Amino acid sequence: MGYEVYRMEKDRARFRDIVRGRLRGDLKKYLSSTELLGQRAGRTISIPVPQIELPRLRFGNNESEGVGQGPGKEGAPVEGDGQEGDAAGAAGDEPGKHVLEIEVEIEELAEMLAAELELPNIEPRGTKQLLSEGGRYSGLRNQGPRSLRHFRRTFKRALTRTIAEGNWNPADPRVVPIKDDERFRMRRTAPLPESSAVIFHMMDVSGSMGKEQKEIVRIQAFWIDTWLRSQYKNIEVVYIVHDAVAKIVNDEEFFHLRESGGTKISSAYELALELIQTKYRPDQWNIYPFHYSDGDNWSARDTSHCISLLRDELLPRVNQFCYGQVRSAYGSGQFKKDLDKELGGSENLVSAAVDGRDEIADSIRAFLGRGC
Repeated sequence: MGYEVYRMEKDRARFRDIVRGRLRGDLKKYLSSTELLGQRAGRTISIPVPQIELPRLRFGNNESEGVGQGPGKEGAPVEGDGQEGDAAGAAGDEPGKHVLEIEVEIEELAEMLAAELELPNIEPRGTKQLLSEGGRYSGLRNQGPRSLRHFRRTFKRALTRTIAEGNWNPADPRVVPIKDDERFRMRRTAPLPESSAVIFHMMDVSGSMGKEQKEIVRIQAFWIDTWLRSQYKNIEVVYIVHDAVAKIVNDEEFFHLRESGGTKISSAYELALELIQTKYRPDQWNIYPFHYSDGDNWSARDTSHCISLLRDELLPRVNQFCYGQVRSAYGSGQFKKDLDKELGGSENLVSAAVDGRDEIADSIRAFLGRGC
């Protein structure tokens, strides 16, 4: 029985290696598609992979069957009822090809992403005090398992009780602990510094941002979240949408909401700054704002206000600010030009232009490649 279990575990390990090799080979495809979106459940992600057949040797007589066997001459057409792959025809009884879903830990998927894009690990800046279940056995209690009984404290308690009761005899120094004398070690939980991060996803939802632009943003946000979740144990995500006015929404609204109003980018920056000042203080949180737009803003005056907000308020408070400009048929792309001109030399500001899905990987590498 033990040998069979060993063989099963060995086969499972081999299968996992094959699947993970397949995922690494197809990672570029996943970086530009929506196949993985909505597949996250806690710390794992379900990834659909085609059914994998392991090769097997079949023994038999090849004299009358196989390639090149049977009647017919070279070049003669093969007789049959139809061509392979035709959609028309009667219902068949052959099994189809199935898709297998494999659960992969977020950390493992992030490792594949890091290897593919050559991403450095992040060095956290802010810390937040969280109660940890760890700690030392520095406390005492009256009950507990025998393995945690504190012998010295139990004996001391029994000796004190024996003397107090007048039963101590120096000629026969015998101490017999009773149940009330027993003391047990107790582990005390202690606040430990644990790195925490908050991600601000901000997006222009005015009429110029169409479905394809939002799909690109959605793919980018998925991989950014996956990487940052592998770097921080405690993470929060805030979704902000804006046209002429900014507001906080959930993830479903963020990727599907579409407004018809104008575009005032400063409204999103002001809302993010308010949250940083009141809820996500820089001395406790690692802060990562990401803004996605097609580059249109309602006026040059508002663009100037955005640059002032970034230079004077946001950049001094955040680990890194990332601006992703998605190409749109209706967007001018002017905002990135102004941003690069005024703040292009800032260490914690990164801007990237995404003209299509093929450039998503490059933009993610630009955003996460500094390890901030």
